[in-house]
Order: sequence, then structure tokens, then C-alpha cells
Amino acid sequence: MSNAIMDMVNKANQKEETPKFDIGDTVDVHTKILEGSKERIQVFSGVVIGRSGKGSQEMFMVRRIVAGEGVERKFPVHSPRIEKIEVKRSGVTRRAKLYFLRDRVGKAVRLKERRRAQA
Repeated sequence: MSNAIMDMVNKANQKEETPKFDIGDTVDVHTKILEGSKERIQVFSGVVIGRSGKGSQEMFMVRRIVAGEGVERKFPVHSPRIEKIEVKRSGVTRRAKLYFLRDRVGKAVRLKERRRAQA
């Protein structure tokens, strides 16, 4: 009985359409930022290095380099604060978590691009 209630709560908090992206993809995450009484959109772009959770608690981690320093940020997939997620390029990976990118610098951080079939 409690599982049915939890499923109802999870479905109520989920977005109807979730963007399709994988680990290794370079994405732009458009986030709503509240500054005083004004609201604006801020874009965080980087490589998805991990996904965790399921249902309404699913999270993904994006990593980018800013001024020579690595910055990682975790986002909930179903957050109302996320306006949209744009996939800029798809990377080829053989792992579920790309934590090894933390130790790499410069061109070594790049991933091979996945070629999509043209329709």
C-alpha cells in the first residue's frame, strides 16, 4: 500500500517530458535564478559526468572548466527551476560515471563525438 502512495507522489512531482541526454553529452542547463524580486535564466554548460537516482529523485552532474578550475554542479532532472536542457554534442563513453575527467587537463578532457544517423 505504501508503495502505491509513494508512486503517486513521485508521479505528481515529475515533468511530463524529460530531455533525452546521456553521460558524456555536452549540455546547456538553463536554470531560473531568483534575485530579489526579479527572475532570470542562467546557463550552465558542461559535460554530464554522472546520473543517479530514479523517478522524481533523479539527479545529474555537469562539469565544466572555469578560469582553469573545474566546477561541478548537480541538478535534479525534474526540478521546476530547470527551464530546459539542450544537448550540444554527444560523447562516446564506456562508463556510467566519468569521474576520471577530474584528473585530466586541457585537450585530454575531450571525448570522442558520437555520430548520429542522418534522417
